[in-house]
Amino acid sequence: MIVTTVDEVQGKRISNTIGMVKGSTIRARHVGKDITASFRGLVGGEIPEYTKMMAEAREQALSRMIEEAEAKGANAVIGMRFGTSMVMANAAEVIAYGTAVTLEG
Repeated sequence: MIVTTVDEVQGKRISNTIGMVKGSTIRARHVGKDITASFRGLVGGEIPEYTKMMAEAREQALSRMIEEAEAKGANAVIGMRFGTSMVMANAAEVIAYGTAVTLEG
């Protein structure tokens, strides 16, 4: 599966546009990580606990988007993007979306 943020793949021709595909996940913060993050917030810098959590959420959303594209018969997703939004206090959604296509060449 080719996944790209651009709208074309060099050397390939789009033979069929299938349509939008997406995958999402909602993650909640963990109380123990919040305590550690609070201490890190006092001195500044990266909060690795949250960095890891968001990276895992992006990977899961991406994987779910790819599964949907494959189920629809696509061999590529073009124009792929990530989005995030707060769902409730201490919980955020991460969504991966793009256009499923069939490439030739």
